[in-house]
Amino acid sequence: MKKIEAIVRKSKFTEVRQALHDADIDFLSWWDVKGQGDAKQGLIFRGISYDVNTIDRIYLSFVVRDQNVEKSVETILKAAYTGESGDGRIFVSDISQSIRIRTGEKGDESLYNK
Repeated sequence: MKKIEAIVRKSKFTEVRQALHDADIDFLSWWDVKGQGDAKQGLIFRGISYDVNTIDRIYLSFVVRDQNVEKSVETILKAAYTGESGDGRIFVSDISQSIRIRTGEKGDESLYNK
């Protein structure tokens, strides 16, 4: 089992979520987050300088069976891509155990994905 975490543009999140649904990945969590990247810029409006280095993003997280990792990563890559700086990141890490609280199922059986 693997945990996939991704940080994507807010403007691409609906596309990413729909693409994951189309790939049979329906169980995920997400949060609104702010971050700072390499871009160093400021905005001057009516003589006042504003820091626009912090950017709004969506952080999403879900756990999949090993056979669904590549499909999930490729889905996010395609749906979140704009080709511009700031498209985001994907992280994949190992999960040693998963237990469904309601039934007590463990391991792959506790996950919903096929």
